Amino acid sequence: MKNVFRVVAGRVSTWAGSAGVFLGAILIVLVWATTGPLFNFSDTWQLVINTGTTIITFLMVFLIQNTQNRDGKAVQIKLDELIRATKGARQYYMGLEDLTDDELDELERQVKDIAARPSSARAIRHLQDTIVAAREERKQHPSRLHLPSLHLAKVAETLAVKDSGEQTPPQQ
Repeated sequence: MKNVFRVVAGRVSTWAGSAGVFLGAILIVLVWATTGPLFNFSDTWQLVINTGTTIITFLMVFLIQNTQNRDGKAVQIKLDELIRATKGARQYYMGLEDLTDDELDELERQVKDIAARPSSARAIRHLQDTIVAAREERKQHPSRLHLPSLHLAKVAETLAVKDSGEQTPPQQ
């Protein structure tokens, strides 16, 4: 039953989000509006559109929520896999969606504190400069689709080491 609902919800959501259905809905509203004078803008005439839109809205809420839940879960799994596979990434960031609001607020504060550090700010600025340079290179040489390897953690680590006066670690 769950699988049938998942398949139907996905197909209906895709169908309902299409341009054809949107244009069809506009056509229905226009037909309804133009028939107003024919029915003297009666209560029944108004009830037809109100009832129809209410029923459709009620059913679509469940379909859209189902597809949003599935999409959200899939994105979380993908992000968790990227975190897991990225060398130097903080593994405890996996599963953040299960934290309480207070825990998320505290983590957000910590991340903002890290980002505000001079070495982090320089790393971010360096990353942005590298991206701009790569874009300019692609504009000048459109046949090249290569972007230089960018790793913010390595840049931040290098700048942090320079801040502390230690020797720069060898590049891997």
